[in-house]
Amino acid sequence: MDSLIDTADSAAMATPAAPADEVSAILAAAEPLAREAVVEFSGDTVGAYLGMSIEDDAAATHRFLATLPGYHGWQWAVVVAAYPGAEHATVSEVVLVPGPTALLAPPWVPWEQRVKPGDLGPGDLLAPLPDDPRLVPGFLATGDPLIDDTARDIGFGRRRVLSAFGRDDAAQRWHDGDFGPAAPMARSTKRICRDCGFMAPLAGALGVMFGVCCNEMSADGHVVDLFYGCGAHSDTPAPAGSGSPAYEPYDDGVLEVVEVERAVVVEAADAEPIAEVVEERVVEDVPAPPEPGPEQPAEDV
Repeated sequence: MDSLIDTADSAAMATPAAPADEVSAILAAAEPLAREAVVEFSGDTVGAYLGMSIEDDAAATHRFLATLPGYHGWQWAVVVAAYPGAEHATVSEVVLVPGPTALLAPPWVPWEQRVKPGDLGPGDLLAPLPDDPRLVPGFLATGDPLIDDTARDIGFGRRRVLSAFGRDDAAQRWHDGDFGPAAPMARSTKRICRDCGFMAPLAGALGVMFGVCCNEMSADGHVVDLFYGCGAHSDTPAPAGSGSPAYEPYDDGVLEVVEVERAVVVEAADAEPIAEVVEERVVEDVPAPPEPGPEQPAEDV
């Protein structure tokens, strides 16, 4: 029953009561009065008229574009009021409000929430919050048997240690981060860090899920999920067909470099003349054919 009453009250507050027709006409006619109120309040900083909105059964707001330097997109809002039987409206309030395109300052953020991961630089000091849930006093158990038993046996301790919440928070952040199983690199391979020779497991409870990558060609020095993976896994086979199939490779660094003496070029003037060999052609005497006589006819040529 109470919920129904609360819902009805909320609806009544959300929807303003409409004024009577007489009052509505008086409120709508108060636009010049609202403009004069802004001029009296802030000088000649009133721009175009933007319209009127009903506040309740006796009040309305007239809005004007503000022309103040540095307040681009802001509006003057002038609230006017009138009651049934009134002859004119009266000004109740003049305020400067941001419009839809106004340039506003970002929302205020508490100091302890402003520092983000990666903001800490050399020489910066960042103390944890007094009630940081990630830390607990050193005399309390951390929930990690390896750490608790070792500290108790040796007699050492720290003023504050990682709490179970802090450990779970870090584990979830690492699991969902760039070196978790859902990372694009991990989803592009079937081999995982759990079976990789370059992975060094963490000590304690976090070692069940995480290790440190020791491969300089991959996520070197980063905490990786055991189900993260990459193409530089220690079991990655060499590609098939590597090297030259026809010739054995050779190392040109083992070639012996030998200096060769330059050949002596003999000039033509210094050279001795070479006797020319003249081939003589011997022509044997061949008897000429006899001339034809008068009684012998000549042969056809």
